[in-house]
Amino acid sequence: MKMDARKQQVLLALITDFIATAEPVGSRTIARKYTLGVSPATIRNEMADLEEMGFIEQPHTSAGRVPSHKGYRYYVDFLMKKHDLSRQEEELISQGYKEKVRDVGHVIHLTGGLLSQITSYAAVVVTPKPIAGSLKHVQMILMNPGRAMVVVVMNTGAVHHRIIEVAEGITQTDLDTISQVFNAKLQGQNMDTIKLTLIKEIYFELSKHRNILDLAMFLINDSLTLEGEEKIYLGGVFNILNQPEFNNVDKVKTLLSLLEQEDLLCSLLERNTEPEGVTVLIGDEIKRDEMKECSIVTASYNFNGIPLGSIGVLGPTRMDYARVVSVVECMTRNLNEALEKLSRGWK
Repeated sequence: MKMDARKQQVLLALITDFIATAEPVGSRTIARKYTLGVSPATIRNEMADLEEMGFIEQPHTSAGRVPSHKGYRYYVDFLMKKHDLSRQEEELISQGYKEKVRDVGHVIHLTGGLLSQITSYAAVVVTPKPIAGSLKHVQMILMNPGRAMVVVVMNTGAVHHRIIEVAEGITQTDLDTISQVFNAKLQGQNMDTIKLTLIKEIYFELSKHRNILDLAMFLINDSLTLEGEEKIYLGGVFNILNQPEFNNVDKVKTLLSLLEQEDLLCSLLERNTEPEGVTVLIGDEIKRDEMKECSIVTASYNFNGIPLGSIGVLGPTRMDYARVVSVVECMTRNLNEALEKLSRGWK
């Protein structure tokens, strides 16, 4: 059976109405609310064909129909129209990123908070791995006698800092000297390019400050290391639990237990098949029985073309895909720009 233009119109109307109301949709509802130019009887026949084709289904004994996972997939791939964000939404996003961001962690939390706030679903953000680039700047700051802060900035915008103990005789001038040598020798370097001879040169020039040098080098090694686990920011969980699909206590418990599994969430976001743009996984496509009533919309963010992590929105299969896709696209662009600004903020 062929998916012709009329069937597309009926399927689009049915999905649009179901997303808005969460109630099964009947032929009379479509005829009354959507101008298709055909009678309820004709719509009923088209719905029967769509059900036979697997695009819609009948829940229990209801007279109405709801989209199937196959129907949602067809809608996302062929019927969904571009959604323009409102001026208020665009201003909320742009204003959020205009504030002075302190580090990558701050940007990630800002992104997750905005995603969940605007979409009213759960937001998932995978933070960058520490392997994401080379050293850009080192700064050592005397906090008080005997304690100093070492700040390491990567070319990706990632900022690592740690409080270390120093000899009480160490002054800020001493720390500035150490910082200058580090920046002169290590700027633009990563673990693959830092050679033993370079380390020896640094040790020779700073031999008077051997103890503090050991501690500072440990932090730099930690920042440049090729190893590191991804971490997850998860926000707005109760947004998804407020959806009518999750009014069952057992379903809520199951979903919450899954959301606690960082490895699972990372793997879901890493399944983004598009180097640029958005990927939508619907129901069974997630390949977890416990999440068959969920969908996830994801996109990768990057720095200078290097993929750093992913952002995503988790919601019911009945989510407003057009709106969520537009929000994720907009947030990804703003996140990329924020990381670039964060990097340029350090000289």
